[in-house]
Amino acid sequence: MKDARIERLAGILVDYSTKVKRDDMVQLAVSGPAPLPLAKAIYTLCLKRGAAHVDVQCNFPEIRRAFFDHASPKQLEYFPKHELGFMKKVDVFIAIRGDENSKTLASVESKRIATRNKVLRPIQDWRVKHTRWCVLIYPTQGMAQDAGMSYDEFEDFVYGACLRDWRKMSANLTNLQKLMTKTKEVRVVASDTDIRLTKKGIPAIKCDGTRNMPDGEVFTAPNKTSVEGYIQYNTPSLYQGREFNNVRLEFKRGRIVAATCDKGQEALDVIFNTDAGARYVGEFSLGVNQGIQRAIKSILFDEKIGGSIHLTPGACYDECSNGNKSAVHWDLVKILRGDGEIYFDDRLVQKEGRFVLPELKALNR
Repeated sequence: MKDARIERLAGILVDYSTKVKRDDMVQLAVSGPAPLPLAKAIYTLCLKRGAAHVDVQCNFPEIRRAFFDHASPKQLEYFPKHELGFMKKVDVFIAIRGDENSKTLASVESKRIATRNKVLRPIQDWRVKHTRWCVLIYPTQGMAQDAGMSYDEFEDFVYGACLRDWRKMSANLTNLQKLMTKTKEVRVVASDTDIRLTKKGIPAIKCDGTRNMPDGEVFTAPNKTSVEGYIQYNTPSLYQGREFNNVRLEFKRGRIVAATCDKGQEALDVIFNTDAGARYVGEFSLGVNQGIQRAIKSILFDEKIGGSIHLTPGACYDECSNGNKSAVHWDLVKILRGDGEIYFDDRLVQKEGRFVLPELKALNR
């Protein structure tokens, strides 16, 4: 029996998130075989909406691993101009990630991944800046195992986070967006965390299901040299195929001057030495999706956890630019539920993961 939730999710992605319309050029990028039912539903709906063409790209992590294992330096640094040329014709980009093994690239040398990411960055930048895009995850057995759930539990978790009333959430996010935009100084205090940053002149952006799925955050960026203090992240993070736990960062004049983690210190150092911008923060965000109450080692979900923040080393977004450029953009998450306070201009906004201002309390549900 076909799962009705697949059709509902396809409808959200096509009609709400990316607003596919007649004569659009759509690229549908699918990673792994598991997402086929959702990919088919999206593909069919795009055709029904009158898209001129739906280009389907199928990717497999094992193929990517083979590339990193065998590519010569020349191949590693080859820039696929044809891919950028096609991306410049794309109106809508939808990516479905359905990988079974999150550790496929775990033993690949970090420098090789960083080099390739730098090479491909112009294609990603064009996509982000010039297409109506949305990225989502399709539940797999491997992801369920990473999350510590049975497959049925994980499937319910994914759909519970995605099948929400996004128009209502968008309206509720507006008050937080307005407040963050006019805020000049932010302070976050929690266990082994005391961070201050300023964001004068930098707006806040609400994320209401039109880019990522699931969604549910409001983000901004600090003035580049303003971040001071230290933060101990308390969720595991998978980055470049490796798992990092208890990452702790210290900042002076906006720059990371010390970075430690439980294991993988060498790989951590490689990430922060990728380029000059990797040691500065490009994003500060509050997660507000109450359908996500725990970390599952997938940043697409973890960064939206209700009652969390992420303070992101690396590149900023153009919508709220602080001028920081980098091949790195690493969303590291700290959950504040039960332990933590957020202040905007010395005014308490959130305590133990719950908003305390009347105009924001709808986001606690």
